[in-house]
Amino acid sequence: MKRIFSAATVFLVAGCGIQPSEVTDGGEAPTGVAPGMTLYLVDAHEQLRPQLHPTGRLGTVSDALALLLSVSGGADLHTEIAPTPVTRVSVTPTTDVLQLAVPLTIDDVTPLGIDQIVCTALGAHVQAGGRRSTRVQVRFVQTTPESDEVRTCPLITAR
Repeated sequence: MKRIFSAATVFLVAGCGIQPSEVTDGGEAPTGVAPGMTLYLVDAHEQLRPQLHPTGRLGTVSDALALLLSVSGGADLHTEIAPTPVTRVSVTPTTDVLQLAVPLTIDDVTPLGIDQIVCTALGAHVQAGGRRSTRVQVRFVQTTPESDEVRTCPLITAR
């Protein structure tokens, strides 16, 4: 019975009129889902505010953090992170936590500045398809109690 069914299936499929086609080029791969990177800056009321920086591509978590460390803010928004000539941030993703090694000491940031780093990292992670429930650990160049904390962004909640 199996041979009859298999043979009947082959004849049925072969007779449906679908012809094999050539392999076609799909074009360029997408480079991101946003026209830029979202950074979290601080407004005059000391509240975090997302701000899109048009870079023409989404970028990685490291790219977004490098941009955050190099931006001075603007008339309406500012940063709570001290200027630094080194903007490279090492990102180590684990199952539930993004571990960030930043080129800063705890004296270079305010608590709101740490939130800027966490929200910018998590925002880039989520825009790239990562889970909102991911948490972030910021490690400074000198070990501090803050380096052991695993944080979330109050503006990006898990759904």
